[in-house]
Amino acid sequence: MNPHVAPQVSLTSLVRSLWRNRQLIVQMTKREVVGRYKGSVIGLLWSFFNPIFMLGMYTFVFSVVFKARWGVGGGETKPLFAVLLFVGMIMQSLFAEVLNRAPGLILSNVSYVKKVVFPLEILPVISMGAALFHSLVSLLVLLIAFIILNGYFYWTAIFIPLVLLPFVILTLGLAWVLASLSVFIRDVGQTIGLAMTVMLFFSPVFYPITALPEDLRPWIMVNPLTFIIEQARSVLIFGQLPNWTGLAIYSVISILVAWMGYAWFQKTRKGFADVI
Repeated sequence: MNPHVAPQVSLTSLVRSLWRNRQLIVQMTKREVVGRYKGSVIGLLWSFFNPIFMLGMYTFVFSVVFKARWGVGGGETKPLFAVLLFVGMIMQSLFAEVLNRAPGLILSNVSYVKKVVFPLEILPVISMGAALFHSLVSLLVLLIAFIILNGYFYWTAIFIPLVLLPFVILTLGLAWVLASLSVFIRDVGQTIGLAMTVMLFFSPVFYPITALPEDLRPWIMVNPLTFIIEQARSVLIFGQLPNWTGLAIYSVISILVAWMGYAWFQKTRKGFADVI
């Protein structure tokens, strides 16, 4: 990149960069997904078998061993807790995978920084693409399991892309910030793992929001995972329409976070080569 050219930090420049490099993003995302299973016997089929195994374990442990219930009414079936839990785990895993990898994106691609002209801003997008692929496979497994258990699925499941989109945008914004910060502050990589663990238990993954005291519920809503997990459960498991007002507000916030994250990344990228 020409160090004398002012970095482009507008939203339009972000969209242009993603569109201009779309083929590169797709190819590197494919390589990222396939490379994860390189050398294995069944290859990409692991991306399908892994969520099946996890869902089976959740169903056995929480339905048979712990006999857990979510508390949604007298018609609650035994596997419902495991299915609700699985929805939360899919969203949390997507969030955690992208942000856990973000601090190492620049540090593990030094050649892209020093030796070639490369659009570094697409590295978090590639990471997101690979994580999103596995999350979508898990969602497919979830829908298949729901149909097998209940004999039907709710038509409101068609809204899951609208629920995921602002979540993906917000996560990308945070990934740009972490990818940049970790170049200058190496402790970021150690801190983010701890933060993801805290957010796992401070999200309604293992419990419904109604299980919390009234005075604590506003605090858990600050967690960006909370609203998305609840909305995903609404459209997939309970057959309810999304909260359109809440989704609109979340989308606006997500775009602002993504814009600020991208702007921060572009402003600081000039210094990457000096500290790596």
